[in-house]
Formats: sequence, C-alpha cells, structure tokens
Amino acid sequence: MEGPNASSSKPKKRIPYRGLLLLAVFSLLAVSVIAMQTANLPGRGTDRASDPGKQPTDSTNPPATPAKDAPNLLTDPFLQRPAPSSVQVVWFTEFKGTEHTVEYGNGLSVAATTTQLSRAREDSDSQVQGRAFPALTERSIWRHEATVTGLEPGDRPTYRVASQHANGQRALSDFFTLGAAPVPGQPLQILLTSDHQLKPLTPANLQKVEETIGRVDAVFLAGDLVNVPDRASEWFDNAEGLAFFPGLQGRAQHTLDKGDRQTTYTGGQLIQHAPLFPALGNHEVMGRYSDSDPLKAQYNNPLPRQLVTEFYPAPGGGEPSQAWIDDHSFNTITYEEIFSLPTAQLPNGQETEKYYAVTFGDVRLVSLYVTQIWRSPGLAPDVRGRFREKADDLNSPEKWGYGQHIFEDIRAGSQQYQWLQQELASDAFKNAKYKIVMLHHPPHSLGDNIVPAFTDPVMVENRAANGTLASVQYEYPPSEDYIVRDLVPLLESADVQLVYFGHSHLWNRFISPQGTHYLESSNVGNSYGANVSDNPRKIPTDEAVKAAGDLTPFSKIYTALGDPNDLSPVVPTLAPLKDDSGSPLPYIASNDITSFSILDTGAGTVSSYYFDARQPDSAVVKFDEFELGQ
Repeated sequence: MEGPNASSSKPKKRIPYRGLLLLAVFSLLAVSVIAMQTANLPGRGTDRASDPGKQPTDSTNPPATPAKDAPNLLTDPFLQRPAPSSVQVVWFTEFKGTEHTVEYGNGLSVAATTTQLSRAREDSDSQVQGRAFPALTERSIWRHEATVTGLEPGDRPTYRVASQHANGQRALSDFFTLGAAPVPGQPLQILLTSDHQLKPLTPANLQKVEETIGRVDAVFLAGDLVNVPDRASEWFDNAEGLAFFPGLQGRAQHTLDKGDRQTTYTGGQLIQHAPLFPALGNHEVMGRYSDSDPLKAQYNNPLPRQLVTEFYPAPGGGEPSQAWIDDHSFNTITYEEIFSLPTAQLPNGQETEKYYAVTFGDVRLVSLYVTQIWRSPGLAPDVRGRFREKADDLNSPEKWGYGQHIFEDIRAGSQQYQWLQQELASDAFKNAKYKIVMLHHPPHSLGDNIVPAFTDPVMVENRAANGTLASVQYEYPPSEDYIVRDLVPLLESADVQLVYFGHSHLWNRFISPQGTHYLESSNVGNSYGANVSDNPRKIPTDEAVKAAGDLTPFSKIYTALGDPNDLSPVVPTLAPLKDDSGSPLPYIASNDITSFSILDTGAGTVSSYYFDARQPDSAVVKFDEFELGQ
C-alpha cells in the first residue's frame, strides 16, 4: 500500500479552464472532509511546538468541527515489544473498520492486524460520558497492531496511525516518534510506576513526569493498572478522566479539588513514544466468569484452580479444558489481549507472556507474575477475608473466598521458579549492566499488603461440640513465605541490583546486607498509610479474635509495624518529608503528595521525585537518589 508521501509515476494530463474550476471546488470540499475527520480525535491534541515528533500545523486555520458521524480512535497508538530493528504499534477503536495502517518515515506504511477484545464489558458502575449501562453489557472494542520493521539503531522516524470506518471516513492520530530497541551503551531514562487504578492523583503524577523528565525511553509498570480488568472504560474512557491509557497518553482531563483550588491535569504523553513493559498485579486478574453478575463481584470472586473440578465438573465428566478452568477460577484474558509482551519459553515447552525477560539497552528486565487475591483483614462474622470465611457461607463452600490465595506459584520447583533459574543463568542476564526484577507483591514494605506471609493459606476448621462447622479461619506461616524463603535468595545470589514492586500505595526503599536495592514507588494516586508508630496493621490479635466471637486464637505471629522481613527503610538522601516533630520520614504515604521514580542508565542512578498537589504551582522535588551497584 502506498504511504502518505508516495508520488505517482503516471504522466500529467492538461486540464481545461472549466476543469480547473471544478477541480478547485472539489479540492476545497476534500480538504473540509479531511479536516472534519481528523479534528478532536484522541490522537489530536494541544500542539507541542518543541516536540520533534509533532508535525507543523497552521494556527491561522484551525480544524473544522468534526462531522457528526466522523470516526474517532479510542486511544492514541502506543509501543510494544521493541526489537533490534522493529517495534510494534498498537491502538484501539470502537469500530471494526478496514485499512488500519501505520504511516511512518518517508512515505512508508504497514498494515495492522485487527482483533476484537473478547471480555470487554460495562455495567451499572461504569462511567462513560453520555452513556449508561443499566445491566451487564458487552462492548465492542477492536485492537489493531502493526510491526514496523527495517529500523536502524538510534533512528526515530515519525509515525501516525489511520483507521477507516465503514462509512469511508478515516480516523487519524497525531504524529509521534518510534524506534527499535536501544543498543547497549545508549543512555536511557525509564519511568518506574505502578498502581494507577483510576486514582485521583494519577494524571497529575504522569503530567509531572513529562514536565520534569521530558520524553522517557520506556515505562516499567509493576502491576495494578486498573481496578476491574474486564470493565473497558477503566482502560479507555472513564468519564472522570482517570482511565489507564489517557493518563499515559496526555489525554486524561481530570480536575483535582485541593483546598480552594481546582486544577485540571491531562497526564503525560509517554507511551506514544516509549514502549510499555507491565507486570501482572492482582487487579489484572478476573475471578469466575458470569454473564449477569456485576463486574466487581466477578473480579473479587476467584477460586483456586485445584477446586474447579470439585464445584464445576466439566460437561460429560471429562478432563476440563483450559478455557473451562479459566472461566471457573480466574483469568488474565483482557490483560493478555490488550498487550503484546515478550514471550517466556517454559521448561515444559510451552510459552507465556504472564512473565518474561527482555533486554532494553543496558537493562535486563525480568517481569514476574507474583500476586494473590486481596482480601479484607477484618475478622467480623460478615467478612469473607484473608483470615476467615463469612459466617453465612459456611454451608456453601463454593461461595468461600479461600483466604488470600496465590494466583501463580513462585515457590522453589514451580514452573515460574524453574524458568527464572534458567533466565538468571543466561548470558543475556549475566552480561547485562543493570539487572532489574519487577513484580507486584512486595518483598519488603512498610505497607499493609505485605502481611500476612506470601504463602498458601492453611485452613483451620472450628467445630461446635456437636461436630457442626462453627467457623473457618486461615493461618499463613511466616517461615513458608515463598518470596522471602525462595525468591529473594535466588535473586540476590544472581546479583540483581534492583527489585522493583508496588501494591501498598506508598514510596519506600530498602537495601539488603548483600547490597540489593528494593524499591516500592506506588504512591501514584493514593495511599493507605505506612504501618509505623501509631498506625498498626489490622492483624488477628487475641483481642480482635475475642471481639469476633466465633474464632479461635491464631497460632502464628503477624507483624503490626514496620517491615515484617527484617529490613529497615532507607531515609531519602536529598529532601525527605518530615513528621510534625521535624524528623525525616523514610516513606511517602499521602493522598496529597504523589511520587514517581526514574532509572537513568547513563548515570547509573534511580531518582525519586514528589509533587504536592495541594500547591499546584509548586515545583517537583527530587527527594531521593541512589546508585545501582555494577
């Protein structure tokens, strides 16, 4: 297919005067149609005069108002899977359309492959501008992906995407830039972020990334991208301006109320130019599928896979298919359909994108699938929590939550662990200048979500004198924590310099005696506080058990304050926040102050910044910096 700048080799014909008049009229009409097609689309925004990837516009001739039926892109394009001479471009529409293409460089173009998201839905809790969904409703969303090849190291050609609607009109994005994977030695600035989850400060956070750093070279995102992964609007067009893609593409439009000030933030134009590398968090995992239950209820209703055949025998009594197991336990279908990630070759010959490893310049990034269902720490009889089952469900084990059960095994000998052993022994890993492991669940943290231990729940059945089931509770032996017992020693023995994670919605970092850095930089949009001083975690103390009335004392000890895995947090090196007495704080846990971190491979540093949203005119503060050992 011809590119946007392709010229015809056919000889020109002489046109009579009347023909010239008609040609002029039709040209004006064509210009008007094109302007109507391309105005106010997701890929067309405020002009950035200093952006070399932005094509010039004529400010004296603003685009016309779009036609009523003009098609729009649902997202700007974003970059995936950069390779030595190629990169993948992905975007979404709400129409199937035809001729979805990437136009790039000097008149080049490449066609995209189109697929439809199979689990994109909305319900009465969805927030989409001008649209209501009184019942669970399937939403038609198409994904387009094209691979741009023939790229030379260091080249940054401009590109845009185009999608043609059935009515013949084309939806166009702005121009951005793309590139192949960077070569070793190329200095990079990589955003470390996580736990966006439609939180109110996320657009401000991402906007400050772009304003402070400029164009980043990649985004490493340690899980919890949205709240309910099958709710399409959380990815694309939440009415409050908090959806995932708009925030990372500078199109969020979310207004913050802080004190007597209202400030609208757009997020940052980041992933149109830089590849996104995510890790799976608990909020990317959907529970048991239903065609009628609310989406949040489905999300929060996973079942351990080993129990599927007990409660949901396969039709005909045969061996259940993987699709049957996914539908009746938990799945990451929407996450996997949205992203194109590096592929891990497993020891059993299979492949997966749920965890992977990739070389990006001087960095070897290992992204793991280490997460579990989040359950409430409450002990009241009406709670289906991490420590107990709901009293009303005791006679219906298919309704039980089965504690804070793990989605993917990471213990020694598991499939993921074996793959990781192979990866850490590979030349690609050992020869990398910077060895970084990313996962969602924290190995060290001051936050609530690190307790109880990351292990399989041990069920305890409490029975009445007549033998009937009185209550069910769960223990989590700290000595069986798979991250502490199995994963951390493996990583540290392989000289991993940085372990990056999220989950507890705060900033804090640690250094092990072996010199491994542990960074949690997930205070992007909100925090549940740090568990220090007068803010203990909710744990099953004897007093709490007694108040619950139907439980027995827990035999395990659960840490209420600090890091349960015996490391002290590092006080920020440059400008720590201080408590009321003036003492520096080793964390940021705030719903007003948002933070982000940048890996600078040229300097070999990780720098962290904060922005106080209560003072929208204030400067971004670099508050911490450390060097990665080599």
